[in-house]
Amino acid sequence: MSVVSNNDNVSAGRTIISVDAMGGDRGPAAVVAGISRSAKVNPDIGFILHGPREELERLVARKKYLVGRCEIRNAEGVVSMDDKPSQVMRTGKSTSMWSAIESVRNKEADVCVSCGNTGALMMLSVVRLRKLPGVNRPAIAILWPSRNPQGFNIMLDVGADIRADEHDLLQYALMGASYARNGMGIERPRIGLLNVGTEEHKGRAELKAAHEMMAKNADNSNFEFVGFVEGGDIPGEVADVIVTDGFTGNVALKTGEGTASLIGQLLREAFKFTPLSRLAALLAYTSLRRLSKRIDPRRVNGGIFLGLNGTVVKSHGSSDATGVSAAVKLAFKLAQSGFSEKLAARVASAVQVQQDTETSGDNNGPNT
Repeated sequence: MSVVSNNDNVSAGRTIISVDAMGGDRGPAAVVAGISRSAKVNPDIGFILHGPREELERLVARKKYLVGRCEIRNAEGVVSMDDKPSQVMRTGKSTSMWSAIESVRNKEADVCVSCGNTGALMMLSVVRLRKLPGVNRPAIAILWPSRNPQGFNIMLDVGADIRADEHDLLQYALMGASYARNGMGIERPRIGLLNVGTEEHKGRAELKAAHEMMAKNADNSNFEFVGFVEGGDIPGEVADVIVTDGFTGNVALKTGEGTASLIGQLLREAFKFTPLSRLAALLAYTSLRRLSKRIDPRRVNGGIFLGLNGTVVKSHGSSDATGVSAAVKLAFKLAQSGFSEKLAARVASAVQVQQDTETSGDNNGPNT
């Protein structure tokens, strides 16, 4: 049986995920293994897989759960992690990344998933999918382990654009609230604005202006504004969504990843230090496994590009099968919730709220 299915067969009653098979550090084998895991646990997902046809056919043929569920689109080119986004824009039409985004643009797929070059993926997404009307700067939103009941907080922006003025920060708050509502089921998300202190007089001018705008628009936009928050609140329980500019967010993200890696290394060294500590590690094995699973970044893998005419999930470049499957799970959940359409309505509401704030300030936005 051919592993290349026609689109009608793949899409019959299913949510279609467009997957860039070639962007990750581990190659297409990890991507195919990841989507196979997703296919095994969720019969409502179909895939359009982009990359060199012959190589992908060999890999897909070994995965019984992908039979009749995976259409392969031939794309010989690969966007490497070292490629400059401007170069990809000029010469990247034959790449798997371009092809994967194009499937969303053409409404053949609901969401795009890629482990590839973040800068190139963002630029291609902006150019091919276009920004939503009223969005100045798209944002990348990620899930951060936290003490909140849902287990995670949303933080944005973490690197789509290093700059953000007060209007951008307000849009980030509204888009983050929509993500929290549709991706995590939080009916009235709590929004915090990241600053160097919680006092209202602290911070740059644009942060103070954003603070005022968020406070004014919270009720109309159905979120709770908790004011300024600090770095220690990112994994805390005072807010569900942390809003910041891309420079600060990216530094915080990389610092958190590095710190988690260091703690894991030091913990392993501590448990190997003496025979007694090795025995303690054995006795604590179940608890340590539970902790490892709880903070495993692969299981919350996926940054969401917000503010575009289509949903794009950026999986980590070093993702293995577990990470790819987690990104697909997130993509499916967002597609099922109608997230893209609801986010567009939220942004349109934000534009109207801003216009009305400048005049009468009286507007009621939709619960999206």
